[in-house]
Amino acid sequence: MKASYQHATFAGGCFWCLVAPFEAIDGVINIVSGFTGGTVSNPSYEQVCAGQTGHFEAVHITFDPERTDYATLLHTFWLQIDPSDAGGSFYDRGQHYQSAVFYHDETQQQIAQKSILNLHENPKLKAKIATQLLAFSDFYPAEDYHQNYHHKNPSHYQRYRSGSGRDAFLQQLWSKENAE
Repeated sequence: MKASYQHATFAGGCFWCLVAPFEAIDGVINIVSGFTGGTVSNPSYEQVCAGQTGHFEAVHITFDPERTDYATLLHTFWLQIDPSDAGGSFYDRGQHYQSAVFYHDETQQQIAQKSILNLHENPKLKAKIATQLLAFSDFYPAEDYHQNYHHKNPSHYQRYRSGSGRDAFLQQLWSKENAE
């Protein structure tokens, strides 16, 4: 792996729904679905969903900063979530489904803080921004069957996106933006 590659980590509800939008960005090298922000090492999906770990479902992205930048990734992230939902994300409820930006360094922290301030100015958002800004610590990949789920199970993935309310909400909120 190239030494200059960087990482970005985002939690926005079901990690299945965050992979495809980032795949479309030139310069994204790898996307891993998994868990971060909690206290248990190497948690299982069942432990996280049971609320036993403090982890969030998240995606960990490796990107080439010569081909894309953190601000582009962050903008793409906002287009995939409801940043004002403090109780989870769409159909999925609970702490492990809440949204968060996990910054890897001071530069990412500053870019994310500015981005959150800009979201507060968005007239389409009716509630306070609930997305947390947290320092990155450890990331644990989810089980293999969760990786690239949208490719492995495309019909179920599309039914989930639609049935969870994600697609309808994103279309309404970001109607002039591409919400995947």
